[in-house]
Amino acid sequence: MIQEATGEGTECVDSARRASKLLRSGEYSALVIDQYLAECDPDSTEVLLQHASTAVPVYINLAISGSERVVRELKQALRRSQKQRQATRREAELALRNELKDNLTALLLSCELALAVHQLPAAAQVKIRSACELAKDIRSRLGLEEKVSVAGGDGGTKS
Repeated sequence: MIQEATGEGTECVDSARRASKLLRSGEYSALVIDQYLAECDPDSTEVLLQHASTAVPVYINLAISGSERVVRELKQALRRSQKQRQATRREAELALRNELKDNLTALLLSCELALAVHQLPAAAQVKIRSACELAKDIRSRLGLEEKVSVAGGDGGTKS
């Protein structure tokens, strides 16, 4: 019933030892733990949690919970876990973008200053412009569209 409701593969085991072995050998999105087991054998439960990796632990009192409740609790836990992973991913992306944005801005400004140097050799101008174009490409791919003008070798500016 869980597999049909969640669309995820399901493994059912009758011992903490077997569950621990499965957790070490594969990736699981959730781990349903009987509350009775957690209370009676906290050491085994702790071992399971250590091997759970990214599996979300869901504690259910199986003695009083029907299959519908197990499915409902599991679905809620999986949704919360997915939302948390998405929020964490967004935060990490934002932090990386901000860090790269500062570095790219510094690089583009350095290129502008270097190209403004009077009588800059043509070969140096070509290499600096190439570095500038690469930085602009990275900025564009990251969605960091920010106007920074780059000076030409003749003292004029190019956008």
